[in-house]
Amino acid sequence: MAESFLFSVAQGVLGKIASPAFKEAVAIYSIKDQIHELENTLAAITAVLLDAEEQQAKNRSLQLWLGRLRDVLYDAEDVLDELECETLRKRVISRYGGVKEKVHRFFSLSNPVILRTKISHKIKEIRETLSKIFIDKNQFGLNVRSVDNGMGHLRSREMTHSFINKLDVVGRDVDKQKIIEILTRPDHKNLLVAPIVGIGGMGKTALAKSICNDDGVKAQFELLLWVCVPEDFDLEKTMERIIKDANSQSLSNLDIQPLQTILRNTIKDKKFLLVLDDVWSNDRSRWEELKSLLSEGAHGSKIIVTTRSSEVASMMGTHAAHNLKGLSHEDSMILFKKWAFDEKEKQLCPDLLKIGNDIVKKCQGVPLLVKTMGSLLYTKDEEWYWAHIRDSETWKLVEQKKDVLPVLKLSYDHLPSHLKHCFATISLFKRGEEFNGSALIMLWMSLGLISSSMKKLAFEDVGVDYIKELWKRSLIQEVEESESILSFKMHDLVHSLAMIVAQDDCSVIGLDTVEISERIRYISFSTYSLEGISNFDGVPPFLRKPTSKRLHAIKFQYDFDDGVINREFARTCISKCNHLRYLDLEYGNFEELPSSICNLKQLRLLFLGHNKRLKKLPDSICELQSLLYLYLDHCSELGDLPKKMKRLVSLRKLIVTTKQMSLQESGIQYLENLEILGFYECQNLRVLFEGACQLTCLRKLEITDCVGPISLPFVELIALETLVISNCKLKLTQDDKSKFPSNLRMLSISNFEQVMELLQCLDESTYTLQSFAVYDCPSFMAIPVWLPNNIRLKVIWLIRCPNLSFIPQDIQSLIALKELHIEYCGELSERCRPTIGKDWPNIAHIARIKLDLEWVQWMED
Repeated sequence: MAESFLFSVAQGVLGKIASPAFKEAVAIYSIKDQIHELENTLAAITAVLLDAEEQQAKNRSLQLWLGRLRDVLYDAEDVLDELECETLRKRVISRYGGVKEKVHRFFSLSNPVILRTKISHKIKEIRETLSKIFIDKNQFGLNVRSVDNGMGHLRSREMTHSFINKLDVVGRDVDKQKIIEILTRPDHKNLLVAPIVGIGGMGKTALAKSICNDDGVKAQFELLLWVCVPEDFDLEKTMERIIKDANSQSLSNLDIQPLQTILRNTIKDKKFLLVLDDVWSNDRSRWEELKSLLSEGAHGSKIIVTTRSSEVASMMGTHAAHNLKGLSHEDSMILFKKWAFDEKEKQLCPDLLKIGNDIVKKCQGVPLLVKTMGSLLYTKDEEWYWAHIRDSETWKLVEQKKDVLPVLKLSYDHLPSHLKHCFATISLFKRGEEFNGSALIMLWMSLGLISSSMKKLAFEDVGVDYIKELWKRSLIQEVEESESILSFKMHDLVHSLAMIVAQDDCSVIGLDTVEISERIRYISFSTYSLEGISNFDGVPPFLRKPTSKRLHAIKFQYDFDDGVINREFARTCISKCNHLRYLDLEYGNFEELPSSICNLKQLRLLFLGHNKRLKKLPDSICELQSLLYLYLDHCSELGDLPKKMKRLVSLRKLIVTTKQMSLQESGIQYLENLEILGFYECQNLRVLFEGACQLTCLRKLEITDCVGPISLPFVELIALETLVISNCKLKLTQDDKSKFPSNLRMLSISNFEQVMELLQCLDESTYTLQSFAVYDCPSFMAIPVWLPNNIRLKVIWLIRCPNLSFIPQDIQSLIALKELHIEYCGELSERCRPTIGKDWPNIAHIARIKLDLEWVQWMED
């Protein structure tokens, strides 16, 4: 299982060799012949690799052969990246001159002659190893297989909103009504706990969501709360999640005493319905402590618990558990048809339906399997393919072990090769969390897992397509898109599948882990404190071992704020892990980043955010020519940025908190590849930069919590598409009206006193606007006169703007408008009530309308 995305790694190496940037490197260092031989050998091996991966499950020797190949491929990737990095560095030196002596000493061995000798030697070793592997393949009788990337036969299935997904529950009406009766029944007990028990994939969570979306249930409770419980039932984390769901207040790293107080105050005398989803732990003491706190709610408050364990249900429940059984065959077929066939097809192929009927029987009423198999078959129309899935040996494992994972793996096995590798890395994120699509895409970009064959399509946009593709195949769920940001969730069983297929590449470890396998390339820390860890000297033991030198990614699943990531930790990561592409040092506890950071020549992402003691960045950080993403947000003590940041020629995203007044001397205005620029809590910032500006690729600018007033060079930002302004003050002049970028697609304004003044500047810049959002702005008095003329506008958000009194009739001219969100806008909320509100006729044509957190209108496009 673990090597099943090896084909993707091989393709990545071949793709790198074929890239224009690498060809330039080959020409500079005169190693064309060596690379040509390497490419030919690797291409010959790759031709039979798909066949080898399919046969490996039954052949131990083949598994070992693939393991050897895997190791040499990663070594090849490291060497080729190193060569590409040196070429990029050479280009920077040619353009901007050399570096200071203390940095130059590090590069003294990188002159063309020495580097060529060094690289040639490494490539020779790799070529010789690959040649042996190529010869050894003959013993397995492998066949050349044509490459099917899994995309060619895909029919289009548009992403739907989670509002529909939550109600998309088949065959559970009786179950739903039984539980609703329990919840709405008069009860003298202060707190009723109703467990839902069922095996993984049976639809417990979907049923609970369906209940919470029921209008009758909503009317019964003042608060509806949803929490995915940590696997170990950590009390502090559970309380944090309840509070966050209740009032969107993030309280990480608070002690338990203030958390208890906040939780009590949050629910005190309020009748609530709380769903504790996916409970695993049977720790009675933690449950009783939480239950005691939850008793502060009003009489009639209820709790739904979803769990796979009858023991957990017995411990927590005050009512008999509801055991969720499998769907009937008829209901399973209804669900299967929804996922396996295009709804627009009036006539379903009878031969495919017959095979589908057999497959559904094998699913034994488990909704997750039915849905996953439907998604897998949706991509294919061939009868032989459906029969191949029906007759797979995998179904026998389900019958013997009562384990659905092997069948879920069928969906993984039929992913395009590049998506297999991407899917595996999701195992590095914590189970049960809501995923931020941008964070996942940055990980994929850093590890070189995203490639774009279309020159005009940004890599980040390709990453979005990857996420949507995983959703279409039911490997992720509840995909939402809000203001161009994707979020989604992953079923617990699918997360387990990701951990299984990634076990040779990815490892989730603790701060006290002593050793990791030499094959591991990506790690994430699952611990979030030093509690229970003795003799910790600031560095996890495994980091001192030779195996750490192969690491490509170091990630944390939780936020730290207790000094865990100290200077010694950072120094060890930098000195031991020379091939890192992704380094997470957020919530650190050091004043200065080690200057040896320049050693990580292949680093593409560096998280330094939330380091409250960080005062200075070394000048050597500007020698990271491969760096794509740099986060310096919430570093409240950070002084002047280095003056040669223009040398970061690959940088695509920069997020900064600094004490500087002007960024003119830092040189960020010369970052030609920068696409996203954000400033958070820059209390002294007044000027970004003046004069010449080369930010010709900047697509998004975000300014949050900056006192200002800040002067912005809008006239220079010719590619700007997204502008986010929050809780700050801008220096707006009469000339700004003609200086605003003309390609703006998304505008988001929050807690901004100058909202009306800014909107007046946008008159000529709104013809391309697709999303318009205003939050928490009492000074927002009227919809701008130019808004109704914007025929491309798709969504409007008007949130907590109490003095916005009406929606103009002209809004009917917005022919592309699909969504309108109005939340807590006082009189406006009342004027927009369906059928009875004065402004309802002005907005009734809009397909989807959300009013005070409830969808009052939903129409398909």
